[in-house]
Amino acid sequence: MSVVWILEAAYESAGSMKIGITCYPTYGGSGAVATELGLELARNGHEVHFISYAQPFRLTQFKDGVYFHEVKPNQYPLFEYPPYSLALAVTMHEVVRREELDLLHVHYALPHATAGWIARDMLRASGQDVKLVTTLHGTDITLVGQDPSYWSIVRFSIEKSDRLTAVSSWLCDRTYQDFQCEQSAIDVIPNFVDPDVYDRDRYAGKHVLGSPDERIVMHISNFRRVKRIPDVIKIFHRVQSELPARLVLVGDGPERQAAEDLAQRLGISDRVVILGKIESVAELLASADLFLLPSEQESFGLVALEAQASGVPVIGSAHTGLAEVIEDGVTGSLHAVGDVDAMAEAGIALLTDKDRWTAASLASRAWAVENFATSRVVPKYEKLYRDVLGLSQPDDTLGSDAS
Repeated sequence: MSVVWILEAAYESAGSMKIGITCYPTYGGSGAVATELGLELARNGHEVHFISYAQPFRLTQFKDGVYFHEVKPNQYPLFEYPPYSLALAVTMHEVVRREELDLLHVHYALPHATAGWIARDMLRASGQDVKLVTTLHGTDITLVGQDPSYWSIVRFSIEKSDRLTAVSSWLCDRTYQDFQCEQSAIDVIPNFVDPDVYDRDRYAGKHVLGSPDERIVMHISNFRRVKRIPDVIKIFHRVQSELPARLVLVGDGPERQAAEDLAQRLGISDRVVILGKIESVAELLASADLFLLPSEQESFGLVALEAQASGVPVIGSAHTGLAEVIEDGVTGSLHAVGDVDAMAEAGIALLTDKDRWTAASLASRAWAVENFATSRVVPKYEKLYRDVLGLSQPDDTLGSDAS
């Protein structure tokens, strides 16, 4: 009897699950993680239903076992703003009832956890049960959740979830601190990366973003104020004064114009390339030499993980969730928020010392693969699902004992 057959039988005995996933479909870490999670769950034999107002930006092609349900809030003269949360709850209710889903996994607390709670209680009132899992990603706790207009409903909604997860211990602690939630009730499951997709060698020579003698410094984000885009420009200004370099900015958002204006004032606009939103960034990261993420806050920093998996050292902010993603002094370095000089000096030290850069690049790739590979993290979600549903767990020891 082969090991593969035994493991497949174990999973079959535990049973595949029908899972509804709700996330923001737009450019950002929470939507990216939720979509990649759903696709991986489908590869593992589960049925996945995405429920949102638009198709997630990383859900780009047909995948067997993956379905998309669009939420369409109707416009009525009575409503100055369409009540999306209620339309989402109704769509969740209908999809769970029609497709007989086992659980709803919502990403980002507001309004998804609120809508999930409403849908679950509507179903229970009619005799059908569904479990609600909420994953906290960051600004839903640290920014949006702190707004007095939303604080109480965020706290209520996450506490009404059947299980809570956070993408880092840092975010878990912040949730406990800011909302007085029981820390023991929050499971920390980190973001993950596919090492086969984010592999520098796979794309070698496919992208030329600058001349051969230039070092490529990169930043990818949704260009919100929390990302401190002006700091990215200032750091690069220092770097390019010491060596030939080009800054590649990927993404779009409210701070894009400020970045362009600052680059113009500093006289480096000819060395700054702004590419806008790009769905697949693996090839771009494979061409980068340094990644900058000087954010005010990062609950995890998925793009920093993707950069490291691509062999790109990362310079970021200390005392945030990045401390759990970046090995300070090994795969990059962490500095106080706003310390542009220290970040620039660290970047220059890496980019001007080939041996040092090579060591950091190799360490970055190894760290990402060893700790955050998809194959290591997604089973943690599957285990949590089975636990909350009261299903038996596959025997993880079968593979090592069987022959």
